[in-house]
Amino acid sequence: MSGTGAELYYEQTVPAVFVRRLNRFVAEVRLEGRTEKVHVKNTGRLAELLVPEAAVTLQKATAAERKTAYDLISVYKPGLAWVNIDSLAPNELMKRYLAGLDFDVVKPEVTYGNSRFDFYMERQQEKYLTEVKGCTLASEEEAETGLFPDAPTLRGVKHLEELAAAAKEGFHCEIAFVIQMNGIYRVLPNVKTQPAFAEALEMAASAGVKTAFYACQVEADRIRITGVR
Repeated sequence: MSGTGAELYYEQTVPAVFVRRLNRFVAEVRLEGRTEKVHVKNTGRLAELLVPEAAVTLQKATAAERKTAYDLISVYKPGLAWVNIDSLAPNELMKRYLAGLDFDVVKPEVTYGNSRFDFYMERQQEKYLTEVKGCTLASEEEAETGLFPDAPTLRGVKHLEELAAAAKEGFHCEIAFVIQMNGIYRVLPNVKTQPAFAEALEMAASAGVKTAFYACQVEADRIRITGVR
């Protein structure tokens, strides 16, 4: 991945057609007339995206010792266009976004309490904690709306509880939803999938944790943050 600012561009990409998912990490695609096993860069369910005959984008792997030669990075879904499914993209985008702000300190992967948070920042002796969540699930009922999580996440609930505790101790805390889809501008808790996450998000908000939505422009081989709400 390369790029400037809050944008990622994937080099050495090729188009393919999705066939089936073998497990959380490996899928089969049709590439240049042959069946190829590829690494799926997201362990989420993605059931509404990874459907037979979906157009996908692959990136050639650079590591020599790999069982798969390609990573599956994006999927085309009618109504959304390209959806980025790279689970590493949200943190990298946020890292580049924060680097463009006026923080005195930006540190990734910082432990607070019993959790490791994605980013710790300082500005004029004020302390900040940000936890990043990527969103790839669009609501079928509400326009311009994403849902999180797409599968139960005990880790996500724990992060919200720890952020609430930090906010009570004077930290500026934020849960940042980086939306890896076009035309989606907010994220709601997926109550049907995990009521506990919705409850934890409400509790965190009452403790002073900010929820921010980072809208993105997604293409087959790139993704960039276009705005924040």
